[in-house]
Amino acid sequence: MLTTIERRERERAGLPEPVGRMAREGARKMLAIWALLACILVGDPGGVGGATDQNDASTLNVMFTSLNSPSQLTGWVPSGGDPCGEPWKGVTCTGSAVTSIKLPNLGLSGTLGYNLQTMTSLTELDLSNNNIGSGGALPYNLPPNLQILNLNGNQFSGNLPYSVSLMVTLKNLNLAHNQLQGNLTDMFGTLTNLTTLDLSFNQLMGDLPQSFSNLSSLTTLNLENNQFTGQIDVLSNLPLQDLNVANNKFTGWVPDQLKKINNLRTDGNSWSSTPAPPPPPYRPPPPGRKSNPGQHSGGSNKSSGGGGGNNSSIGVGVIAGVVVAVLVIAGILAFFLVRRKSRKSAKEEIIIKDPPFAPLPSNDAKEMKTIQTSSARHAATLPPPAPISLKPPPIEKHKSFDEDDFSNKPIVKKVNTTPINASVYSVADLQIATDSFSMDNLVGEGSFGRVYRAQFSDGKVMAVKKINSSALPNQSPDDFIELVSNISHLHHPNLSELVGYCSEHGQHLLVYEFYKNGSLHDLLHLSDECSKSLSWNIRVKIALGTARALEYLHEVCSPSLVHKNFKSSNILLDLEFNPHLSDYGFGNLVPDAEFQASEQNMASGYKPPEVAMSGQYTLKSDVYNFGVVMLELLTGRKPFDSSRPRSEQSLVRWATPQLHDIDALDRMVDPGLKGLYPAKSLSRFADVIALCVQPEPEFRPPMSEVVQALVRLVQRANMSKRMDEPDDYSV
Repeated sequence: MLTTIERRERERAGLPEPVGRMAREGARKMLAIWALLACILVGDPGGVGGATDQNDASTLNVMFTSLNSPSQLTGWVPSGGDPCGEPWKGVTCTGSAVTSIKLPNLGLSGTLGYNLQTMTSLTELDLSNNNIGSGGALPYNLPPNLQILNLNGNQFSGNLPYSVSLMVTLKNLNLAHNQLQGNLTDMFGTLTNLTTLDLSFNQLMGDLPQSFSNLSSLTTLNLENNQFTGQIDVLSNLPLQDLNVANNKFTGWVPDQLKKINNLRTDGNSWSSTPAPPPPPYRPPPPGRKSNPGQHSGGSNKSSGGGGGNNSSIGVGVIAGVVVAVLVIAGILAFFLVRRKSRKSAKEEIIIKDPPFAPLPSNDAKEMKTIQTSSARHAATLPPPAPISLKPPPIEKHKSFDEDDFSNKPIVKKVNTTPINASVYSVADLQIATDSFSMDNLVGEGSFGRVYRAQFSDGKVMAVKKINSSALPNQSPDDFIELVSNISHLHHPNLSELVGYCSEHGQHLLVYEFYKNGSLHDLLHLSDECSKSLSWNIRVKIALGTARALEYLHEVCSPSLVHKNFKSSNILLDLEFNPHLSDYGFGNLVPDAEFQASEQNMASGYKPPEVAMSGQYTLKSDVYNFGVVMLELLTGRKPFDSSRPRSEQSLVRWATPQLHDIDALDRMVDPGLKGLYPAKSLSRFADVIALCVQPEPEFRPPMSEVVQALVRLVQRANMSKRMDEPDDYSV
């Protein structure tokens, strides 16, 4: 670098600046220009489109509209805008991603929108103390990476959505002071980072889910002012510092571990007033603690080997007690062995002399009647086996529970004695009503048998399902009676109602209500004129009704029932196009392997991926098939159509990539609708489908959430009133 003196000397001599200096100055200018450009690019990575990730911006646009476009949200707009580059009230960004939304105490109303799951960078959502929800359910697709979710003091109803279980980063969940109701599902096992959970002041009920025990970081739990029942032992080992379970319906005892919590409230419950039982395993107090030396015999007061008299007497007593107990147990076992042997001999005699289920000859029946009404001399004319077949051996009158547990099971299967809520028909009655099961009256054929139209003498028309003998695993009448008993206790407006049954002469038949509009499959795929009658409102109505039927089987019935055979041909429609699900109740009777072997539709597009891999049906398999039926309603296509190009044969594979593309979605819609559908309703319908047909079963929502989503769809489209009015159709 030149000094000042050198620079002046060069100027006097008329010499130019050194080349190196000029280069350095030019480099500095270029560097400044690049720095300016970098600043511009960093400040606006999206270029002309703004600083915000477009998915986040679109989601906030939808939220603004769903919240009824409130003026309180300054800066917010229904479309476009730049939340990260402009001052949007309550919105905080990191780079181009929205990471926080805080809008408490603003009097907001409406709903939260339907695509919150796209905000993958959002870590905090605080909309507390507003009027959001309008009595509707919580969104079923919440942002997946939230750490703080505060919806306290709103108007949400229903239950917790399944998507909460996927929010593994959640630390603070506050849903207090809403209108939540129903039982908590077992969905908390993955929330190991949760430190604060507040569900207070709702209408939740039932026992606490066992997955609460997995909340290993939970320090604050508020459950007060609900209707929870059962015990709270599941909370015993949590690191709680604040616990409020006041004003519920809890019973039992407060565990000792919880009594050590400084901030504990348990009042307003039905705790037991008796002393709590000791924790398992039970350990009795050491012997001799309350012994009185004066009660022992003289010999017991002598010391032996330096030990006290009390200890000696106790040792002798314990030994004597053990000996007596062993003798008693040995005697009991010997007694039961003798009884079992005699019982076994009696059973063998019955089996040899009188085979079970053998009908009595007519002569023997007459002689039995004579025995019951005349003198003993007539007994000599009767063959010996007859009286044995009429009554069990005497030992049956004194059968022991212990003997049942340790002996072989009875040869004759136990008959289901549960009452059946259905009428009994004879084979003759059903033959007359179906014209001897003629092909003219055949209305359908499924995995378990054929269905016939039956018209009875009183004018009633029913549907008779003739069960294939191969559909019953053991071809046993008891299996069929158990099936009838189970189905007869299932009642829901969207289930096909069982009216009666018949079990005689080796025939097994079920009688159902008859629905004149036939199956959804036939209306969609077999008749162009019929499919045109299915307006968009009717299609949504069918989807919602069948979703409610599955919700009943999955979440109301105990134990839950897996349908296994959910498809459009098993959805029957009455004159008002109300759906009625058929073929339910068979799933628990037929093992998965045998069901698959008997199923005729394995290549029909209804087979969930996990069933193809493992052969196991679950509740989530039904959810997948429900999504396939929704695709049929949307597109009018069959689940599998070999007449189409190879890339379009599988409906799920063809349609799934297009469900979130608005333009492609419009092209997918059933031409029979002639474009008469609300665009937003169609998009939300597609969102539900996409959730149901996900390849991973754990990511599919439970049917209760599907029902909630479809109810919201109906409400948003203002269809609820129109559904009760006749549509323009003619079938």
